[in-house]
Amino acid sequence: MPASFHDMGNNVLQERISSIITDIEGTTTPLTFVRDVLFPYARPRLRPWLREHAQSQTASSVLVQVQQEVGQPLSLEQAISRLEQWSDEDRKIGVLKTLQGLIWEAGYADGSLVAPVYPDVLPALTAWHAAGITLGVYSSGSVAAQHLLFGHTNEGDLRPLFSHWFDTETGAKQAVGSYQRIASQLGHPPSTLLFLSDHSAEVAAALAAGWHALLITRNDAALPAPPLPGQTPVDSFAGIRIDTPVTLHLAG
Repeated sequence: MPASFHDMGNNVLQERISSIITDIEGTTTPLTFVRDVLFPYARPRLRPWLREHAQSQTASSVLVQVQQEVGQPLSLEQAISRLEQWSDEDRKIGVLKTLQGLIWEAGYADGSLVAPVYPDVLPALTAWHAAGITLGVYSSGSVAAQHLLFGHTNEGDLRPLFSHWFDTETGAKQAVGSYQRIASQLGHPPSTLLFLSDHSAEVAAALAAGWHALLITRNDAALPAPPLPGQTPVDSFAGIRIDTPVTLHLAG
């Protein structure tokens, strides 16, 4: 496991950080936006959207994928009911996420949806990017949904800051192998990678894969995740400072 951020004098990590990969919910963006805005926005629009586009190739593909998921033939109305059930159960099923993404895309396009980011996020991302650090996203939301969110934030379009996008197609976020695969795709040693997440089990998986990782504990979280042994909590991106491309340390 890499040295913790407190192992060296002045909280300095004397190792080159080549890439920083961040989670979204509860890390860059309030969890309430996803839970209380995005999902409730999509839920009542599932049935109208599929009915309106019933003759489209997209709707046909959705129907096929739902049938494959349940293992039996379904009518369009039955498939819609199943999608609504999965939405109510907060199931992370690919076809549901795809459909939600299409609905969100329309909402972002007409201005109904604007994704908030914490005020410390843009300054930190901009500084890291300027310092030569490659930035990426790893979220349970689909890559398409990630692009929509970061393309329509209260700070504008942040997508140019990011070079890499990962979702659960890479693997579960609590699985060590997922971080090993991301490191392989990035082409950098795990010891030069930093992961930021509000979920202690995800931080643990990244650390076990040889990464550096910080547990983001936002002050507005209803139940901030307690750090597991060996984990370093930080309540803001402003608490992570990069002075040069090769030095990263905790502020304060």
